Amino acid sequence: MSTDIVNYETLLVTARQQPEPQKLLFVFLKTALPDDHTPEEARRFAEGQGGALVPVFRVGLIPEQLTTFADLVMEADAMGEEWHMVLVAALDGTGGQPPTDDKVEEWLGIMQKTVEVGGNVGQYLAYNRDGEPVHFG
Repeated sequence: MSTDIVNYETLLVTARQQPEPQKLLFVFLKTALPDDHTPEEARRFAEGQGGALVPVFRVGLIPEQLTTFADLVMEADAMGEEWHMVLVAALDGTGGQPPTDDKVEEWLGIMQKTVEVGGNVGQYLAYNRDGEPVHFG
């Protein structure tokens, strides 16, 4: 049985249906105005457009640790860091075991590096603070 991932809830359902245990990888981001910005970039940023994505913190969790997106936001906010969106990926385990902590850290690092170098973040699921999907053009 396959489920299309259209929102956070279907992400959790899909992750729980996989034949191997999953870890969901979250990289929380904020938007910031680059130091070398132009006046036009500053104007657009002030209007809520543009800016650079900056990783704030990251975590890997098993789907069973997750409930609603509102709960995820509450837990993320408890970290005390401002964030505007979250990138999400899934990592398969093997042999009935979830991915190891080392593998989770490796892939969280890859996700973070993708953001830092301006790579293709469109390969990940992304949600804003309201749980709405974010699409990168």
